[in-house]
Amino acid sequence: MEKLLRRLTELSGPCGHEQNVAYYIKDYVKGKADHVEIDGLGNVIVRKNGTKPGPKVLLTAHMDEVGFIVKKIEENGFLRFEKLGGHDDRILLAQEVKVLGRDNEIDGVIGTLSAHFVKFEDPTKVRRHVQLYIDIGARSKQEAIEMGVEVGTPVTYAPNLKMVGPESHKLVRGKSLDDRSGCAVLLSILNDLQDEEFAGEVTFLFTVQEEVGLRGAQAAINKLEVDAAIAIDTTAVSDTPEDIMDQSLELGAGTGIKVMDFSLIVQRTMKEKLLELAKKHAIAYQLEVFPGIGTDGGAIALADKGIPTGVLSIPSRYTHSPVEVVSMHDLEATKDLAKAFLMQLDENTTFEF
Repeated sequence: MEKLLRRLTELSGPCGHEQNVAYYIKDYVKGKADHVEIDGLGNVIVRKNGTKPGPKVLLTAHMDEVGFIVKKIEENGFLRFEKLGGHDDRILLAQEVKVLGRDNEIDGVIGTLSAHFVKFEDPTKVRRHVQLYIDIGARSKQEAIEMGVEVGTPVTYAPNLKMVGPESHKLVRGKSLDDRSGCAVLLSILNDLQDEEFAGEVTFLFTVQEEVGLRGAQAAINKLEVDAAIAIDTTAVSDTPEDIMDQSLELGAGTGIKVMDFSLIVQRTMKEKLLELAKKHAIAYQLEVFPGIGTDGGAIALADKGIPTGVLSIPSRYTHSPVEVVSMHDLEATKDLAKAFLMQLDENTTFEF
């Protein structure tokens, strides 16, 4: 899992520009799945057939990461940008970025005032992203263009994955863990299924453009025939000292079994089955009620005539920043519970309301 995470987070794939991740996953699953395709929007659809009759189940995670897109190249070579996905403007200053140029990735930094100038400005002022710029070292607009930048060039935070904390509860820190960690969980489950007998058919769906409105999932689910689904995504924990935190979700305390968020009220049958399996197999879990987030599960549940959909949440600190933090313990718990769900299926399994 750690090796998968490292490779997946090294790849740049902001919303609408997920090609690096999509083609990596497509190549990775060759020989491990019965079918793989990339649809017109960029979603990767992977199918694995079981050895016995049973239901068709979907597991999904999104490939895209929050990022930026070049809006204008100034005459002095600085790049103005817009956001792809949700960001907090307060953390943008002085962040290292990768500008995905025509032929190569270009190192850049979001510019900031030297500390020596702070006394001449209100130090409490938060400059909005439209007032900021990316410095790639170009001295003119023409130089920036020659380096491979144009209006519409995508940008991500620079890769920086590190393992932190003691061995007993190792943490992962880096960019794009939302939701490359979910992608790593799905690929790990696919690896495990190579040596397992299971019932039915599993579709692994790796979606695009989740961070800008669950768009990939909405497009992909229209042509998929499934009986039930589980979305795997990160969620923001509330275990840090800020006043607004309620300590209801903790890093390292297990996978989050979703009850409700703004995109989905989880069907009771799915929630109860996940709870039952977590208890049966002694898998660490937390119940999650968090209206401040949405996942691809919300789009999938509303497809066709309604698809019973659960969500497993990987607890994360500092989400949508270049230093997201997740726990290896929680990642393993998420994988174990999703796999347990698959392994208990048989031809008599139903998901009635």
